[in-house]
Amino acid sequence: MTLVLGIITIPLLAGLGLLVKYRIKRWKQKQRRQQNDVWSIGLYEGPDPVTLAPAPGIRNPILTAKEVTDVPARFVADPFMIERDGAFHLFFELLNTKRKMGEIGHAVSDDLKTWRYSHVVLRERFHLSYPYVFEHDGEMYMIPECAKSKSIRLYKAASFPDDWRPIVTLLHGDKRKVPLLDPSIVFHDGHWYLFSYMRKVNNLHLHVAETLTGPWTEHPASPVFRNSDHFARPGGRVVRDGAVLYRFAQDGQPRYGSKAWGFRITELTPTTYREEAVSDTPVVQEGNEVWNGRGMHTVDPHRMPDGRWIALVDGLRNGNMAK
Repeated sequence: MTLVLGIITIPLLAGLGLLVKYRIKRWKQKQRRQQNDVWSIGLYEGPDPVTLAPAPGIRNPILTAKEVTDVPARFVADPFMIERDGAFHLFFELLNTKRKMGEIGHAVSDDLKTWRYSHVVLRERFHLSYPYVFEHDGEMYMIPECAKSKSIRLYKAASFPDDWRPIVTLLHGDKRKVPLLDPSIVFHDGHWYLFSYMRKVNNLHLHVAETLTGPWTEHPASPVFRNSDHFARPGGRVVRDGAVLYRFAQDGQPRYGSKAWGFRITELTPTTYREEAVSDTPVVQEGNEVWNGRGMHTVDPHRMPDGRWIALVDGLRNGNMAK
């Protein structure tokens, strides 16, 4: 009997050891995120959404936590932009150091060069980030990451850009069992598709719906990327260039937020999914400047009227580095 118990105990202990190791890793990442790492926002440019470089004539970063005036902010990150009435509106995560939670901030620009911070436009009792903003049928919507609420929520602007109201829950459940991280949505050929990430198993999941508000069902090909800390986690807007769709993936190695990769979606229907890597080189990665010297992890591309592409990006600077 003792021998049997010993045989049973060994895998149990091994499992507990892995769990403890995982918890320690997540705790260290959170501490680094809140205490040591400083994100800011920049502007890149290129001939297409996956060939990007620092924009000429732009002094990056275009927005830092220093510009946040209404709350004490550690960093600004996860930029998503939308144009409305001739102005460029930028939404982003800011880490409120007093609350130790992410909130959604807003800045505006007339020329993409000079940005004016306004204020926090969305605050909840739980952490918010990744404010994926988009327009549909003349209305403004946002899907921020709110995994701490155990859900993915769709918000609608009651008064743009200041007043956002949750109108429906798209997915719900424990983030260890339901993919709630970095939700990224796209409308394609009459259907809505929602990419999201489950960190526990490093899987990229895909859900599909006929209408924006659902009901949403998991795609037959989901998870579409399995067990990858490199290519599964969404890293920006799913964007269309002509007939081609691209998605971005943030790389968690060798550290969180090190770089972002591009993938060309070659087939997307309610029953099928195929993609291919754009290149063996990341779309964005750590640069030679201090503001992004340790990494980049979000890409939000937009095609301009003159045909060029601009992209809002974020960069990671170690908090102990000299400016």
